[in-house]
Parts: sequence; structure tokens; C-alpha cells
Amino acid sequence: MQETKVNPYLVLAIGVISVSTSAILVKVSNSEAGVLAFYRLFFTIIIMTPLFLLKYLHELKLITKSDWVYSIIAGVFLAFHFILWFESLNYTSVASSTVLVTLQPLFAFIGTYLFFKETFSAKAVLSGILAIIGSVVISWGDFQVSGQALFGDILALLACALVTGYLLFGQTVRRRLSLVTYTYLVYAISSIILLLYVVLKGESLGPFPMEEWVYFILLAIIPTLLGHTLFNWSLKWLSTSTISMAILFEPIGASLLAYYLLSESITWTQIIGGSIIISGVSIFLLEERRGRRIYKQQIKEAN
Repeated sequence: MQETKVNPYLVLAIGVISVSTSAILVKVSNSEAGVLAFYRLFFTIIIMTPLFLLKYLHELKLITKSDWVYSIIAGVFLAFHFILWFESLNYTSVASSTVLVTLQPLFAFIGTYLFFKETFSAKAVLSGILAIIGSVVISWGDFQVSGQALFGDILALLACALVTGYLLFGQTVRRRLSLVTYTYLVYAISSIILLLYVVLKGESLGPFPMEEWVYFILLAIIPTLLGHTLFNWSLKWLSTSTISMAILFEPIGASLLAYYLLSESITWTQIIGGSIIISGVSIFLLEERRGRRIYKQQIKEAN
């Protein structure tokens, strides 16, 4: 393997910090969830357009009718993931919302079981039980605070389920297209869905104070482009499992930023529940990595 002069773990850490800013920027914005989601993806598309037109436009010829169908479904799921997650932050804390969204790997496991008949291992079941217990602890603690916080937790869980659907429907298309083309395509579709949503709801697309435009652009640049670009760069040097495990630190980073920048308190139920959830997801990811390693070994021996 090639060596890199840049420490990939440092790059990965910057990526985690970058995506951790997403919830903070949503919290400080006064815009509606749909408007915020639309401008986040709209400005991302604007920034990506020159690169896409210069280097990746020819890949559109590779897209089949089924690819378009799957991409549209993925775009719809991504749009409503953003709407529900951003809306959840109006009701619950950054800590609760972000830690519940990290349940995505377990939602994906359930999805692959239902649609692709993948089997459960004992450790995978244990990880799921732990994650459920952690969710209950957080939800119980938030319910003690207010019914609104519990409602925000439910929205965050629904947002997590939707982003899982986005990934499941997009994976077949992603195999044939480059990351840039696939991302550009789905973000564009999602932007159109969000624009229709905002118009149908009668929400205002402007004018806004200057700071709101700054938040929109920062959401596009820092968590969307910078964060995920750094994760994709890290894939060349680090395993997918390592990156997946690192992303679990997003709730911790977001909670610390919320504590210092927004003066949000962190309750004992969020600490305990979040720790249980992260432990459960960690067990799942490690077990998934072990399963892939065994499968590759069996294929190697069969050949």
C-alpha cells in the first residue's frame, strides 16, 4: 500500500469534527427545517457543478431506467431525512438527536434482513438489544424533561430510518457510478423534492438576514462537502469499519460543541443512554467486520 505524508487518522478526526457541526448550525438557524435542508443541498450542488460538468458528465449515459427510479426514491428519503432530523432539533437536544441518528447501522441491518434475507448473529442481536435499551434510557430521560423532547427523539429515530432507506436504495446505483456522479444526482433530486415541499407548505425562501445565508453555506461546505469528502479520502488508507467506528464519535463531538457554544446541558440519561447505544453499534460494526473477514476467507479457500 502507498504511504501518505498526511496522517489519515488526523484527517478522519477532522472529518468527524466537521460533521459534528451540522446539528449546531441547524440549532442556531431560525429557518424552517425544509428551507434549511433545501439550501444545504442547493448550495452543495452549486459548489459541485463545475467539477461534475468538467469530469463526470459522461457518466449520465451509464444510468438505466431502474437507476433513475432507485435514485429518485433515495432522493426522496434523503430529503425527508433532513426535514425530520432538522425538525427534531427544534424539540430535543443536540445530544439526544445526534446519538439516536447513529443507530443507522442497526436500521441498515434490519433492512438487509428484510430485503436481502441476511441472517442475524448472536452478537448482532445483542447489539440491537443494547441500542434499544439506550434509546429507551434517552427517551425516558427526555420525557421527564418534557413531552416535546420525547417527540423530538421520535423524529430523530424516523430520520435515522429514512437515511437507512436512502442508503439501501442507492447502493445498487452507486456500484456503477463514481461517488461524485451518484452524490450529485441524488442531491439534485433531493433538492427538487425539498423545493416542492417548501413551496407546497408556503414557507419563505427569502429574504433572510445575512447570518442565515452564512449558515446555509456553512452547512453545505463543512458537514456536507468537507466532512464526507474527508471520510471518502480516508477510505484509501483506512478500513470502512474504522471509519464507521469513528463516525460514532459524531454525537460526542456535537454534544461537546452544543455544551460550549450553545450552553446546552447534558443529562445523566443522555450520557448513559448514549454510551449504551454507542456500545451496541460498536459491537455490531465489529461483528460485521468479523463476518466479512470470515466470508472472504471462505471464498479464498473455495478458490
